[in-house]
Amino acid sequence: MASYRYERDIDPKDLTPRKKRAYTRKERWANWWDYNLKWVITLGIAAAFVGYCFIGQYFFTTHADYNVAVVAPHYLPEATQTALQDALAAYGEDRNGDGKVVVKLNVYTMNFGSDDSDAYLDMAGTTKLSTDIQGALSSIFILYDPAGFQSTTGTLRYLDGSLPQSDADNDWWNMVYHWDDCPVLAGLDLGDYTSDAVQNDSGSSQELLSHYYIGIRGAWTKDADGLLSGGEALWQALTAGAVSTVTKEG
Repeated sequence: MASYRYERDIDPKDLTPRKKRAYTRKERWANWWDYNLKWVITLGIAAAFVGYCFIGQYFFTTHADYNVAVVAPHYLPEATQTALQDALAAYGEDRNGDGKVVVKLNVYTMNFGSDDSDAYLDMAGTTKLSTDIQGALSSIFILYDPAGFQSTTGTLRYLDGSLPQSDADNDWWNMVYHWDDCPVLAGLDLGDYTSDAVQNDSGSSQELLSHYYIGIRGAWTKDADGLLSGGEALWQALTAGAVSTVTKEG
């Protein structure tokens, strides 16, 4: 029970309940912003980031219709890469419906079985090439050393379209055309390349590529077949009229 001293000091007005204040709509809105502003800012930033990634990915990023890999022990000049991409695109179709035909060259620098190769370049090239093969990214391969490539990866198919057995790597020469075996490739106007920050040489891009071979990857699974199917038509166009002159010795 409260003491008399406490009760005598109570003002009857203090016992009257206070009226609940009625806030205006403007005041309620201001209070809401005061309490939730940080969350609005956080969610806004997150939404802007997602929107930026989405817009950049789908509207401002060029999507390739075809992926073609180049595997060589040395650098392929930038001018040669650009000219080759543009020239190959003339034989493709707009597969993704963006209004243009784009061929993307995936260049992997690595030297198969050479003690004189750069270990760091080989390691980087091997990692990227493995990712390409595992993801069934590139369907056509332009190769400087097809024997080393097939022995290491075992991914090429025969020129007649059949798939080799697991122990048929030594039969690589039946899986590729020499560059000059293909009238379409040998007739491409690729211009010249000049020295740049990476290489000091200059010369004809067509002459440079005349030392290469071309093959197409085999598809041993349904998933790989679906991913690589688009490259078949491009392969047929690029190798039209080709007659292989490749032997076991190269």
